[in-house]
Order: sequence, then structure tokens, then C-alpha cells
Amino acid sequence: MEINDLKSLIKMVTETDITEFRLENPDEKILIKRGQEKEIIQVAAPAALVAPPVAAVAPVAASIPVAAPVADEKYDAVPSPIVGTFYRKPSPDATPFVAVGDVVEVGQVLCLVEAMKLFNEIEAEFKCKIVEIVKDDAAPVEYGETLFLVERL
Repeated sequence: MEINDLKSLIKMVTETDITEFRLENPDEKILIKRGQEKEIIQVAAPAALVAPPVAAVAPVAASIPVAAPVADEKYDAVPSPIVGTFYRKPSPDATPFVAVGDVVEVGQVLCLVEAMKLFNEIEAEFKCKIVEIVKDDAAPVEYGETLFLVERL
């Protein structure tokens, strides 16, 4: 189909009460949908072309516990709620939010996780003592990955 023919079809749909127009033949498929003020045009590639392979995405767990128990069950893990970059301090020249041995209150900021240029504060969900800082500063973290080991108080 030529571009001028396609333009004519679009004009026909926009100037009438038609909300959807579909044309299918062995070489091509055309679908024009009209909403309130938007037009969506989908044109399928001819059958001779092969679509590029798409990488499979691994399923993600529905949710993670706020504090997952660690193997020895003596400490709780503070997991990362998002994928990003772990930061122990608010700026390169500032002091870290917490250190090993610190007692933190509910809602106190433990660290930052940067995701897509947004800095997300990770707060304590319960009063606890920092036992171990698992990740290094500026290290990449995955969803559910342990950031801190803490002891509930």
C-alpha cells in the first residue's frame, strides 16, 4: 500500500464516525483505531520479514518480606525494595546514614537506592541495631537483595 493510500484511509476515519478500520490481505495488515482524540495506527510487516528475537524476562516474586530472616535466624535482613545503586550517604562528602553498631528508630533513613535518577530513601521498619552492612557504597543492588543485617530491639 502506498503512503498516499494510507493517508486517505486515515483521513476517512477522522472525518467520519468510524472508530475502527481494519484491512487485511496476504501481504499486509492495517488497523486504524480512533478514540476520543487519538489515532492509533498499526501496520504489520510483510510475512517475508522475520521479527528480531526478544529476550525472555524472568518472573519476579510477587512480594518480599520487609525483614527476611537470615540463615542463623538471629538477625533480620533489610532487603532492597527496588533495583538500583546502593548509597550509604546522602552525598559523596557527607557522613553515612548508619554505621555498624548504630541503634536506629522506626522511620530512620538507613541508605539510598538510586533508580532511574531518583534517590529512594530506605527506612527502618522497626527499631533495630545495625549488625552488618552487606553492600559496598555505590554498588548495584537487585530487588530483594540484602542491604543490612540487623538485630531487632
